[in-house]
Amino acid sequence: MTDTPPAEPQDPYAKQPGQGGPAGQPGPPPYGQQAPGQQAPGQQAPQGGPQPYGQQQPWGQQAPGGGAGYQQAGQPLRPEDEKLWSTLIHVGGILFGFIPALVGYLVLKDRGPFIREHTRQALNFQITMTIASVVGALLWIVLVGYLISAAVGIVILVFSILAALAANKGEYYKYPLTIEFIKA
Repeated sequence: MTDTPPAEPQDPYAKQPGQGGPAGQPGPPPYGQQAPGQQAPGQQAPQGGPQPYGQQQPWGQQAPGGGAGYQQAGQPLRPEDEKLWSTLIHVGGILFGFIPALVGYLVLKDRGPFIREHTRQALNFQITMTIASVVGALLWIVLVGYLISAAVGIVILVFSILAALAANKGEYYKYPLTIEFIKA
C-alpha cells in the first residue's frame, strides 16, 4: 500500500486564472456556481429560519415567521393595534386638526369596529371644531372671536386627551359638543 496524502478540499473562492480581486483576495465563484452556504435559484429556504443575506421572498409572499407584524390591507387589525391607532388619531387631532381623523377613517374604517367608531367620532368632532374655529376667526373683528378661539383650543385639547385615554384602555368614547356629519 502506498501512502497518498488526503486530498485537500478545494476552496471555491480560490484565485483561478482570469478571476479574482486583489492579490491574495478570493474572487467570486465562477458563473453558474453557488458559493458555500447559498441556495441555488428556485430552491425554498428552510422553514422557520431566516433568509440568507441578499435573498428576498418573491413579491406578495410572506417571509417565514409571519412577517414580523406586517399585515396586508383589508385584514382586521389586532385589538392592540386598533387601540394604538385610535389613540394616535385622537392625539393627532390636537396637533393637525381633522387630517389624522380623516386619513384614519378612510384607511382604517374597514379594519375593525373599534377603530371605525373611534375614527368616526374623532372626525365628527374635529370637523365641528374646525367650523367653530372659522366662526371664531370671523368674529375676531368684534373681539369676541378671541374668546371663542381660545375656548375651541381648550375644548380640543381636553376632549382629545380624554378620547385618547379611553381608546388606550379599549373603551368607546363619544365626544360632547359634536355634530354628527358621518353617521354609523
